[in-house]
Amino acid sequence: MMAAATEDQVQAAAQSGVPSSRPFSAFERMVAWRYLRSRRKEAFISVIAGFSFIGIMLGVATLIIVMAVMNGFRTELISRILGMNGHIIVQPLDGPLTNYAELANKFSAVPGVTMAIPMVEGQVLAQGYGDASTGALVRGVRADDLSKLKSISEHIQSGDLVGFASGSGVAIGSRMAEQLGIRVGGTITLTSPNGDVTPMGMNPRVKAYTVSAIFEIGMSEYDATIVFMPLEEAQLYFNAEGLVQSIEIFAEHPDAVDALRKPIEDAAGRQIFITDWRDRNKTFFSALEVERNVMFMILTLIVLVAALNIISGLIMLVKDKGSDIAILRTMGATSGSVMRIFFMTGAAIGVAGTIAGVLLGVVVCLNIESIRQFFSWASGTTLFNPELYFLSQLPADMNADETIAVVVMAIALSFLATIFPAWRASRLDPVQALRYE
Repeated sequence: MMAAATEDQVQAAAQSGVPSSRPFSAFERMVAWRYLRSRRKEAFISVIAGFSFIGIMLGVATLIIVMAVMNGFRTELISRILGMNGHIIVQPLDGPLTNYAELANKFSAVPGVTMAIPMVEGQVLAQGYGDASTGALVRGVRADDLSKLKSISEHIQSGDLVGFASGSGVAIGSRMAEQLGIRVGGTITLTSPNGDVTPMGMNPRVKAYTVSAIFEIGMSEYDATIVFMPLEEAQLYFNAEGLVQSIEIFAEHPDAVDALRKPIEDAAGRQIFITDWRDRNKTFFSALEVERNVMFMILTLIVLVAALNIISGLIMLVKDKGSDIAILRTMGATSGSVMRIFFMTGAAIGVAGTIAGVLLGVVVCLNIESIRQFFSWASGTTLFNPELYFLSQLPADMNADETIAVVVMAIALSFLATIFPAWRASRLDPVQALRYE
């Protein structure tokens, strides 16, 4: 912590040899280190330095933790959204998609495409046991396509896809199963407003299906709303016999979907409308990016306040050690040497606080989920509720570039904070310095 050397210590340091004119020499480092050592006489200055150190440490750690959580949040959402939905969605412009099987094969053969899934979708009301009900989105897909969709096939919580493949069962999310009180082998009743046309108008279509599989992908929005149904059954249920609404295409590199637009249009051989995952989620991810940037600027203020504490502490130190400055100048220390001594004294607090903040931030990020569970247990509440944040676990993904940017920013603010007090100390001549006492 910051404190000052006594006059005897400075005299001893000066008498040990003529101060070197070389910048940041051993003599300058020695005096700066003595000013950092805590002494009872300068306890108040040490307290200010201590708060500066803690402020920078907490500011850096908070920045690293928050940015890591927001990066993890975005990465997890993207991975789950892209794992569940097609990266490119193809819809017809010149008529219904009746040749969907042929088109899916053509799209799958395009370089850079991993698979193409014909799909029928529709909104329904899902009912379980008793009066439990919830809105749901039915997705009709082929059994082979669902088995290739690893976000589902590799996250089956109970049951299997055998019943789905036979066309006699459906797959639902774990949260929907919990809300409706349904287990594997149970029955889910689906009600669609688009049913049979009668002389009295259109009647809702109500049909019960056996639940053959329950999946959990870890994103509550999907686990609570999605029902997968065999494609042929979905076509019958939604009055779409022999056709599909769209074909969802999965790419090897989701960020490079623009390069696939032209080959897909050529492979289609007909008029189609193409959208990609960025278009469908543009507003959502833009909001995340804005929130991330604003949070970075707000949390930077913590480091800035700590840097201002360094200024106040150094100014008090310069005023308190006027006689020390006079002795140093009398023994041959240049104004630049005095400036560097106080610069190193203040900068050491910033560098040490930054290093401690990085270590604290890394430790918290590596154990973020355990910490969340502990505070949830201690407070008796659910922190980071999956119903609100969509994810079942608190993610943290540290980005090396962002961490380096935080470190550089913290050290730069600390260095800038030391310039004025150090310059003020260097401007004092021996006579003026003695007046500080």
